[in-house]
Amino acid sequence: MSHSSVAAAQSLYLSYFDGSCRTVTVTEREIPFPDGCVIVSRTNPEGIITHVNQALAEISGYHQQELIGQPHCLLRHPDMPAEVFAQMWQVIGSGRRWMGYLKNRCKDGSYYWVKATVMPNIRQGRLLGYTSVRKKPSRIKVAECETLYARMRAETES
Repeated sequence: MSHSSVAAAQSLYLSYFDGSCRTVTVTEREIPFPDGCVIVSRTNPEGIITHVNQALAEISGYHQQELIGQPHCLLRHPDMPAEVFAQMWQVIGSGRRWMGYLKNRCKDGSYYWVKATVMPNIRQGRLLGYTSVRKKPSRIKVAECETLYARMRAETES
């Protein structure tokens, strides 16, 4: 996956639910999700990445080693409303599977959309972490989410 074409970049300051903050770069360039691709990552219970497959490294522009040990929110795009992640954490924290559509940020600031399923990894009654499996979303669902997420952000800002 090539991230070579240059798009106008913007720096944004993000705050996360855990209290951490950082500056990220974003562009308006979308990376198309490859047909037949499945992205897989695993985290510990706190959301720190413990495993990523090569497909995630390729689409995100990060090396696998750069992602291991980082909080999964490293991939969060600033267009994503915090409420989506709060709801996801509530669902998976109760031991259930969550499914939703996410706009993720690449290392170079471009983005890609996914249909994500996040599942708790529970062994012998103990939470070991979470597995996230991402597939190509339908463009209709992406368009619906773009509208919904823009409305959610506008309501939060007002």
